[in-house]
Amino acid sequence: MYAVIRTGGKQYRVSQDDVLRVEKLDAEVGATVKLDVLAIGEGESLKIGKPVVEDANVTATVVRHARARKVIVYKFRPKNYSRKKGHRQAYTEVRISIA
Repeated sequence: MYAVIRTGGKQYRVSQDDVLRVEKLDAEVGATVKLDVLAIGEGESLKIGKPVVEDANVTATVVRHARARKVIVYKFRPKNYSRKKGHRQAYTEVRISIA
């Protein structure tokens, strides 16, 4: 069984006990969060919501909060111009439970 969920402006295809990184959620470690289910499927059957499937229940348990590796952005022009910036995106690691 799998489900297509939406969180943080992105869509993910998940199964039972999957661990994935999503945009940072405002929840404590160990808390459960209910997610929007766009579609749910098992084998050849697929149920698509308009926009969400009402009777589907997908919850995520927060495993940890962290920040991704640093991304360096470096701009350079030949006429005495250079800029260096770094960015670290915050994320939340969650474990999926489909009921």
